[in-house]
Amino acid sequence: MFKSLKDKNGKEIVGSFFEKTFIDVGGIRQGFFIQAENPENPVILFLHGGPGNPILPLLTSFELPERLEKYFTLCYWDQRGAGMSFSKSIDLETMTVDQMLEDTRQMTEYLQKRFNQEKIYLMGHSWGSFLGIKTIAKYPENYLGYIGIGQVANQVESEKLTYDHILQHAIKKGDRSAIKKISKFEKDVRDFVKLEYILGVRARLMNKYNLGAKDIKIMSLRVLKDFLFFKGYTFSEKINYSKGALFSIKHLWEKVIKDNLFETSKIFKVPIYFIQGKYDYQTSYTVAYEYFDIIEAPKKEFYAFDNSAHFPMMEEREKFVEIVRKIANDAIEN
Repeated sequence: MFKSLKDKNGKEIVGSFFEKTFIDVGGIRQGFFIQAENPENPVILFLHGGPGNPILPLLTSFELPERLEKYFTLCYWDQRGAGMSFSKSIDLETMTVDQMLEDTRQMTEYLQKRFNQEKIYLMGHSWGSFLGIKTIAKYPENYLGYIGIGQVANQVESEKLTYDHILQHAIKKGDRSAIKKISKFEKDVRDFVKLEYILGVRARLMNKYNLGAKDIKIMSLRVLKDFLFFKGYTFSEKINYSKGALFSIKHLWEKVIKDNLFETSKIFKVPIYFIQGKYDYQTSYTVAYEYFDIIEAPKKEFYAFDNSAHFPMMEEREKFVEIVRKIANDAIEN
């Protein structure tokens, strides 16, 4: 599928394109979208979160006239096991961080070759920020810089802070039912961060108390509408989106929990930029900043978004575009 992008008045932008493509990545068929107003602009490979939740189908109503595609060529890749890249025949032994790193390398090299660019930018959100950090540590030669959004650092510690925050909300509101439900889980035991907790009590109470985004009720409705009306996916691919989300988090979540980046990923050879919502309780703002403080890189910057939670690229879209442009301009000057 190939077509032009449109401006705010609905007119096609000459030279622009929106493309849906499938290629072999790591031995399986994987899909992605590429969007650009000018394909000669710098390339960004976007690593979605979840694991297993591609973001492009959720972005439509957040796309403003001032969008990244004016200044960059964006590749939104559905990772192994997610969205268009989900298949019930995927070998479970390939659902590893090492394989995801290899897939990311192959996607990067495809984009470098296709757009004739020596290096590209890597941008990761949530789970994608974990994958992104690991990728730039292993393959620094491929990247102009790394941009982490909702940066994962030590997810066990992050979840403990989230647990405390949810519990305090419940106590303040006198919500006995919520207090009882969350108190069934002990945060100081070794296996605290189980999927049963993450996908159950934690998810429900974060939504109930509006902790996932600054206005999660409004955002949830917009995201649902965007997904349902997203024309890039076929009906079966929309079904696979849900299947892939459950499949991916089931097989990758434990890998994230067991890896404390404070200990395993501290020294880098490429510039690093963190974009973090101050109200983020899915990947803690506090933990992300503490991690940023200890890492070593040729250049590093931390951008706090005062009116965002876990989705600053949606919640403060114009500021987000402005900051990413600044990052790219700094790279050119240096």
